[in-house]
Amino acid sequence: MISVELARSLRDAGLRWHPDTGDRFVIDKPGVEEDVYTVSEMTVERHDHPTGTVLGFNGTTEWALDSVTAEESLWLPREDQLRELLGPAFVGLTRTTSAAGDVVHTVTARIDDVERSFAAADAAMAYGAALAAYITAALD
Repeated sequence: MISVELARSLRDAGLRWHPDTGDRFVIDKPGVEEDVYTVSEMTVERHDHPTGTVLGFNGTTEWALDSVTAEESLWLPREDQLRELLGPAFVGLTRTTSAAGDVVHTVTARIDDVERSFAAADAAMAYGAALAAYITAALD
């Protein structure tokens, strides 16, 4: 899973979230961002209104929380979602083990016609770093 910091970087770079079943998120407020929620028809349901999307808690997840707006939430995209968002920029993913036994995942992406590599211990973090660079380059 990507970190809250990386999720914020992606959002700040321009990644927009359209909540869907199975999506994970945190409430983007100090003191509650460590609790990860999942959009589900049973516990956290998406309600689309003309004024925006509201994520409703159906009582079993958090008794003190009725609902939050999507804007108050921070999406934590999964590895498969990050790979899909990279689209044609995605070149490949490799997994290696260092001499110390540490696993390293490296995502290679073509950004501005240059292949760039993004390495992390977690594949989702490597995908997230590549996507952040891809979005930022597209805005320049």
